[in-house]
Order: sequence, then C-alpha cells, then structure tokens
Amino acid sequence: MSLKIEKVAFGGWPNNLRLTNGRIEAVVTSDVGPRVIRFGFVNGPNLFAELPDQMGGAGEKEWMLRGGHRLWIAPEDKPRSYELDNTPIVASIARDGVRVVKEAGPHTRIEKRMDLFMDPRRERLTVVHTLINRGRKPFALAPWAVSAMAPGGMAVIPLPAKISHAARLTHNQTWSLWGYTDFTDQRWMLGSRYVFLKQRAQPAPTKLGMAQREGWVAYQLKNHLFVKRFGFVEGADYPDGGMNFETFTNEQFLELESLAPMTTLAPGKSAQHTEVWELFRNVPRIRTEKDADRELRNRTKLHVAR
Repeated sequence: MSLKIEKVAFGGWPNNLRLTNGRIEAVVTSDVGPRVIRFGFVNGPNLFAELPDQMGGAGEKEWMLRGGHRLWIAPEDKPRSYELDNTPIVASIARDGVRVVKEAGPHTRIEKRMDLFMDPRRERLTVVHTLINRGRKPFALAPWAVSAMAPGGMAVIPLPAKISHAARLTHNQTWSLWGYTDFTDQRWMLGSRYVFLKQRAQPAPTKLGMAQREGWVAYQLKNHLFVKRFGFVEGADYPDGGMNFETFTNEQFLELESLAPMTTLAPGKSAQHTEVWELFRNVPRIRTEKDADRELRNRTKLHVAR
C-alpha cells in the first residue's frame, strides 16, 4: 500500500484534503476548521459524527460544532475555547502527510495547527496538535484533542488493574464529575475493569473525566472499532482537576477527548499533544467486560488490565 493525498469535495465543502493508504481514509477541511471531518475504512462508515444542519457551512456568527475531530484550548471557557473557526485555513501537503493551520484569533492570539501522518501499511493515523502563542502576553492553556464520534456506538474505557487493600492504602485513580453527570443514567455501565458509555438518542448530556494512565480508549460502532492512544505524564498539572481524558455524550454524538498538561506559553512558544488512531473491523459486538477482554486483547494487542 502507498499513501495518496488528494483534494476532494466533502460534506458541502469543496476544498478538503483526503489521505488514504487504500484501506483507511481521513478527510480534513480547509474551507473551515481545521476539522478531521471523516475517518474510516474506504467505502465504510464515517466513525466521526456529521451534524447535517452544520455541514458545508461557513461564516456563521457563532461557533459551530459540525462534528469530526477538532483542536481546542483547555480549560473550557467562553470565548477562549469557542473562538470562531468558520473561515478558510492554510492547508499544505507533504510527502508523508498533511498540515492544516488556523491563524491566531482575536480573543486568544493562539494559532492552531494539526499535522496528520498516515501509516502506508497499517490502519493507523498519527495526529500532532500544536498551539502557538502569537500574542504579546503569556497564555496558560492545555492542548485539547476532541473527537466527536458518530451516533449509535459505545465508548470502552479501561480501568487500572485491581490491587489488594493491603498493597496500597492510598487512592490510585482520579475522576472528575460535572454537575449534570448522573450514574443512574442507563447509558453508563461502571464495571470492574472498564467503564462503558453508550451514545443514545437521549437529550440529557453526561460527562466524566479521568486521569487515564492506561494509554488508550476505544469506540465501537457496529462492527468497527476506533482506538485512540495518548499519553499521561506523572506529576504534571492537567486541566479539570488532573484529567488527561474526558468523555461527553448527548443525543447527537459522543466525544472522546484527550488533554495535554497545562503550560504557560510565552509569546512565540508552542505546546504539542499527539494522538495515534487505529481502526479495526469485523469486531464482534462488545456487550460485557469479558467481550472487551477478548476483543481488545486479540484484535488490538492492547494491554488489558486484569
């Protein structure tokens, strides 16, 4: 397989870049964004959400979610995080990938950049997210990579391996909950080795944050499995009470969000955050923790907590 990069129309926007190795494909907007608006197998479903009433739009007076994958500024704040991204951006093609750049906005003076590198031989895409301070003052922030997943699937979030009470007397997990989170909501399943969160047509939102040390989370849509890998730096200051991973869902989509540590960017300085995405198909439906153990171990070669 070899990498192919081409200009395509998609979702009502005429100017997008498509990366494919013949097996998987990613489509990146340049009329707005940047957004990775599609990620999936060639001729397969889009694993990312598409909000029909916002696709193809541009120039709106308010920020639009649209769907897909985006780069945001954490901690969440208005107008910092919601700076408009509905005008053309700079997109360039390199031999081994694509770079998209949104110029610094008036509220933050932070430039946003995403570099995408597709493995020519595997169903894998590496996305490097960069925030650059183009202003005159230091800016405290964390890069925040948000994937809005297509409706109807389920997030699979691994938990640390269990240890005995005598082995450690202090906590080994940190979670953050939002004021609208309700664990009686049947979209949640809190297990021994995993947390499952289903995306369903329920209007009430729900959200959970974790200090996620296992290094990955997954989303299953029918028989397709999306795996998002990212890091955790022990002792670093993460947003929202120490969270490097957050998940949110409502009636339209489910978000898998990874975050880098907080940093104060001096003028001209940058912060980076890297994710690796993998796709698998023909994965039997995961309904139980035993299913997750079997499918994640056998198909993705991930470390599974025991």
